[in-house]
Amino acid sequence: MTSLPQNHTPITQLDIDQRVYDLYDEYCHGAMTRRDFLARSAIVVVGGLMMAQALLPRYVEAQTISFTDSRIKGQYVNYTSAGGSSGQMRGYLVKPEGVGPFPALLIIHENRGLNPYIEDVARRAAIEGYLALAPDGLFPVGGYPGNDDDGKVLQASLDQGKLRTDMLNSARFLKSHALSSGKLGITGFCWGGSTTNYLSTVMGNEIKACVPYYGAAPETSKVANIKVPMLIHYAENDDNMNKMWPTYEATLKLEKINYEVHIYPGTQHGFHNNSTPRYSEAAAKLSWDRTLAHFKKHLV
Repeated sequence: MTSLPQNHTPITQLDIDQRVYDLYDEYCHGAMTRRDFLARSAIVVVGGLMMAQALLPRYVEAQTISFTDSRIKGQYVNYTSAGGSSGQMRGYLVKPEGVGPFPALLIIHENRGLNPYIEDVARRAAIEGYLALAPDGLFPVGGYPGNDDDGKVLQASLDQGKLRTDMLNSARFLKSHALSSGKLGITGFCWGGSTTNYLSTVMGNEIKACVPYYGAAPETSKVANIKVPMLIHYAENDDNMNKMWPTYEATLKLEKINYEVHIYPGTQHGFHNNSTPRYSEAAAKLSWDRTLAHFKKHLV
């Protein structure tokens, strides 16, 4: 069994037993409570409780671009969302320097609402010259509650079809925004990656490019509807998502969809999220560089 180093250096990805990663994945995506996650981790391996605690997000430490960075201007905006959870939506809109119009990027959150990590990703996109919108699917039930545990519960309580409609309406709001060039790309992480895949099957030529990160594959019968180039990122150690890939890829090939896929060796689900030790700096940087290159090719 794996044990932790005896010094006080921060726990890194290599220190954490895969069994604790697996429990964390179950905690993030299932009904397991935080208490159960910590308790079960303590049982499976020596030092498991410390490993589990290290995996919980630390958003303040993970911020890479300040809200007040002079190169961007961010604000929360409200807009209508017919057919969604409440008919209204709210998102974090970040504008780059300059007068525009700008190519537009929709940034879709994980399964817990618009947390600080996703807001930071929106700022990263804006720094690169994109008008970025990160919608909060939890707005109809009060918005991201300030912690991922409650956020996960709130998001699971929503009608999932209406939640997807809120993301679809967010994409269309962004595309038609006065500062948008009308060239729209979509990326998302975890649930947001799944939703990126979904939107690629329903929006057709309304969008120009999509980049799902470790998301569930769309319905096989809908893949033929994809009209945009897809750049698809997966973690190597992510059985729940990866088991869908062979069928998804076979259908992409059958339907002659323009796609590129990368599976990052040694990584865990969530490797782009720099708020926990699941983060892989090398894979996150490489995947983000590829993402930016993909959008630059198709949106700029």
